[in-house]
Amino acid sequence: MAAPIVLIPARLASSRLPGKALLDIGGKPLILRVWETAIASAPGPVAVATDSPEIASVIRAVGGVVVMTRADYVCGSDRIGEALAALDPDRRHDIVVNLQGDHPVLPPDALIAALALLNDPYVAIGTLATPASDDEADDPNAVKLIGARIDTHRLRALYFTRARAPWGEGPLYRHIGVYAFRRDALERFIALPPSPLEQRERLEQLRALEAGMRIDAALLDKAAPSVDTGRDLAAATAAAVAQDHS
Repeated sequence: MAAPIVLIPARLASSRLPGKALLDIGGKPLILRVWETAIASAPGPVAVATDSPEIASVIRAVGGVVVMTRADYVCGSDRIGEALAALDPDRRHDIVVNLQGDHPVLPPDALIAALALLNDPYVAIGTLATPASDDEADDPNAVKLIGARIDTHRLRALYFTRARAPWGEGPLYRHIGVYAFRRDALERFIALPPSPLEQRERLEQLRALEAGMRIDAALLDKAAPSVDTGRDLAAATAAAVAQDHS
């Protein structure tokens, strides 16, 4: 079986930060930063799935692979389903990584950590989390993962929420937008309608949990935030510039 394929869903119609895929992050568009992160650390081929000619132009200008998709998808995992079918009709890839298009900086081993969770045959989707800062704990843009600890660096996801959770003393974990899908799990996911909790929280991973699919998360010591707000943009730019000079 071929190496995992990494697909980056991207669109311009962001409600919280309009046009964010093309916003400048230390001299480069956000989507180009995300693509470079994937190219540097992915264990297999990388492609961008988008409905935007402007995004496609940025990636094609550096020799990247782009799949043009429909514009009406509810979430990124729905979008990469169409891209996967176009890129791999012979089903050579049985593992598919959804690297969301708003994560311009990730630790070098982050994708490998998410993929390693699929060594457990009971896990349908591998993802990532990191300790939440005090500012992130009450920020609805910072998604919190509630999970049962399996070992020091791994949780079994029980819920995802934009609220501060769980209640009481103890650590809080911020979810990082990486999903390593078994191919059959992705195909099951995109065949399902958006679920009630997914629509309420506006979090696609809840569709999988509501359908009984197991999601495990590898815990990273730290990771730069996704870009959802102006404050995130500043933090991501600082992280990207620091990485450029490291």
